[in-house]
Amino acid sequence: MSQAPEAQPSPPSVYHERQRLELCAVHALNNVLQQRLFSQEAADEICKRLAPDSRLNPHRSLLGTGNYDVNVIMAALQGLGLAAVWWDRRRAFLTAALAQGLCEVLLVVTKEVEEKGCWLQSD
Repeated sequence: MSQAPEAQPSPPSVYHERQRLELCAVHALNNVLQQRLFSQEAADEICKRLAPDSRLNPHRSLLGTGNYDVNVIMAALQGLGLAAVWWDRRRAFLTAALAQGLCEVLLVVTKEVEEKGCWLQSD
């Protein structure tokens, strides 16, 4: 009597959205959360909540094409009961946080983005 070969478990699938337009914050959120939870429309709604009386919203591109700032990312995560900790490389936070096991996801911003300050706004 022969036995059937054992089924090999399939590798876990990874959810990934490719960069489109200036929607890097939306794509980053969905990629980190491993599912499509956020859209441009959802991010725009968050922008409106963050600055309800602003004619020109300071949390996104003037053209409305994305380029959301970090406040949108943090508000989106907070809406899901998650937290983001803002870290500035000039502070010694990262070493201590990693040593304590507090970081599960680390978002690295390229030097070019940092120098342009494209989305680095804190209120």
